[in-house]
Amino acid sequence: MTGALTWEGEYAPRDHATRLHVEPGRILALVGPNGAGKSTTLDLLTGLLRPTRGRLDLGDDVLCDTARGIDVPTHRRRVALLGQDPLLFPHLDVLANIAFGPRSQGVPGREARTHARGWAERVDVAELLRRRPAQLSGGQAARVALARALAGAPRAVLLDEPFAALDVDVAPAMRRIVADALAASDVPAVLVTHDLLDVVALADEVAVVENGRIVESGATVEVLRAPVSAFAAALAGVDHARGTVREDGILRTPAGLLVRGVSEEPLTVGAAAVAVWSPAAVALYASVPSGSPRNVWPGVVRDLADRGGVVRVRVALDRETTIAADLSPAAVADLVLAPGSAVQAVVKAQEIRLHAAR
Repeated sequence: MTGALTWEGEYAPRDHATRLHVEPGRILALVGPNGAGKSTTLDLLTGLLRPTRGRLDLGDDVLCDTARGIDVPTHRRRVALLGQDPLLFPHLDVLANIAFGPRSQGVPGREARTHARGWAERVDVAELLRRRPAQLSGGQAARVALARALAGAPRAVLLDEPFAALDVDVAPAMRRIVADALAASDVPAVLVTHDLLDVVALADEVAVVENGRIVESGATVEVLRAPVSAFAAALAGVDHARGTVREDGILRTPAGLLVRGVSEEPLTVGAAAVAVWSPAAVALYASVPSGSPRNVWPGVVRDLADRGGVVRVRVALDRETTIAADLSPAAVADLVLAPGSAVQAVVKAQEIRLHAAR
C-alpha cells in the first residue's frame, strides 16, 4: 500500500532545515545551486543521516521521529535511491540483478524471476536478461538499475541526477521510461536535478533549496511561469527582480530599482512581489531613448556569451540586480558592446508580469 511522503526536520551540522510533502504518484523536483542542501535532504530521507530534529512519515508508517526515538534503518525503509552510477552487481546477469530486490524480501526464486521479467519488459531490457553489467551500454545499465529498484516494491523513490551521466541522445528515452515506470508504481518520488528538461518532462512540483532552506515551492508550471527565487528564474531562463509594491503599483527592489509591469492579480501595497520577463524583451541602448512609458535602467555590461545565433548579454543594474538581454550579433556589433560598457536597458511595461511572492 502506497502513501504520501512527509518530512520536516533539521540537520544542525550543516545548518539544514527543510520540509517536503509528496503524494503517491507525484514527482517533486528538488533543485538549487551546488552545495544548497539537495543531497543532504536525500540522505535524511534514506536514513544515511540522522536528523538533529525531525520526523519522516511514509503513508501511515513513521520512519523517523527524533522526539520518540524512532529511526528505522535504511535497509528497512523500502526507499529506493537511484543515482548517476547504476551500481549493478557485476557478478549477476540482468535478470538476477532485477530479481535481487524481491529475493532479498523473501520472495521465492521462480516468483522473483517472473516479477523481474515483467519489470524488464516495462523498461525495455527484456532481450538483455542474460547479459552481465559489463556488457551493457550506459543507457541499458540505467534502465536495469531502475527496474531493479522498482521490482523491490519500494514505497518511495529518490532519484539523484539519474540522467547526468547518459548521452544526450539516450536521456530523452530514459526520461520517458522513468515517467512510465513511476506512474505504474504509484509511489511518491523526489528528483534531484539541475536540468530544466528533467523538471519539465517529469516533475509535478518543484522545490528550490538554497543554503539549506526551501525558498520556493509549488506546481511546476507555476514556479516556471512566475519564479520567486533567483535560481528558479535562471532555470526557467527568465529575468526577475524581487521587491515590494508601491501605491502606484510599481515594484521597488531593496536597492531602489523601479519596475513597471502588468499584474494579473491584485497586489497589496507593501507586500512582497516579483517581476518576471524574458531576456528577449530587453533592448539595450547607448543613451536614454525617447518614446512611450517603459522601464529604462542604466547598467554596465558584465559579459557576453554566444547562444547559437543570439548573444546573451548580462547587464548589472545595481549591486543586487543583474539581468540578461538576448541580442542579435549585428546589434551587439552596432553598439560595440564589451564587458564594462555603459548601457541603458529598456523593457516595455507590457512585457513584464508582476506576481505576489509565494
